[in-house]
Amino acid sequence: MQGALQSFLSHGNIVKNSVLQHFRLMNPLMRPVFFSRFESVTSARMEEHGFESTTIADVLKAKGKSADGSWLWCTMDDTVYDAVKSMTHHNVGALVVVKPGEQKSIAGIITERDYLRKIIVQGRSSKSTKVGDIMTEENKLITVTPDTKVLRAMQLMTDNRIRHIPIIDEKGMIGMVSIGDVVRAVVSEHREELDRLNAYIQGGY
Repeated sequence: MQGALQSFLSHGNIVKNSVLQHFRLMNPLMRPVFFSRFESVTSARMEEHGFESTTIADVLKAKGKSADGSWLWCTMDDTVYDAVKSMTHHNVGALVVVKPGEQKSIAGIITERDYLRKIIVQGRSSKSTKVGDIMTEENKLITVTPDTKVLRAMQLMTDNRIRHIPIIDEKGMIGMVSIGDVVRAVVSEHREELDRLNAYIQGGY
């Protein structure tokens, strides 16, 4: 999965560069005028609307307020069995862990990977093990803010080999996004950028 993401980003750049190379081959004499106009006219538009501008806040907004995974949580005192049951019911791969009685006070995160490595592989009982015993603790968490760029979030996830990342603001925990959410946002950005290049080619700018 991690390699596929890097390949995807590289492919996006190849497609964009191929479009620009097409102009060089099509009419070399127009190159200085074209690229001067392209750089002056489209760079501002792309900076305002375009590529690499999507933030984590945009991803949360697209998912919707009641989107699965945005607000799902369990407590440190819940059993691993109940946590996994909740993940299965909501079709998600991770839950935010909060301190008992403090829904906004994040204590860590529990993922399906924790369940496999720390319960199944070690032969422990999920019904007698507390979430707090196997979760990734708060001081070890990789987090983002609503203003974090999507590509930065993807970089953090690939570098740290994680698939879920909590979102924190000045008031505390506000949600969580998965690698799937981030990939969809990056795909959308690449598509929109190529649409803008196509519109420019056809005189849309």
